[in-house]
Amino acid sequence: MNAMKMYMAYHYDPDVDCSVVQANWRKLANVKRAKWIKTYYSEIKGMRYCIWMASSDEVLKNIFTDMGVSWETIVAVEETTPDLWGEKWMEHLVAEETADTKGN
Repeated sequence: MNAMKMYMAYHYDPDVDCSVVQANWRKLANVKRAKWIKTYYSEIKGMRYCIWMASSDEVLKNIFTDMGVSWETIVAVEETTPDLWGEKWMEHLVAEETADTKGN
């Protein structure tokens, strides 16, 4: 198997019932071709952002297609957090506070 990379899948389906989404989560947790890490979900807006480890976006597309799960985009992503930035995070916050482009 190819090296696993992190992907984010964005799903937008405001008409899908939450019970259907939850049933799919149970199925997706048992997928062998990729590993589902977590999902951020807004039931009100029908939006889901799912984090996966997979060898390619094609693997995820095939999984979703096989299960009848729609998606808008699937992109390779990297994770960062303030902890990973160390001291540079504080420098960034100070610079952002005084930047002319704040909010852009």
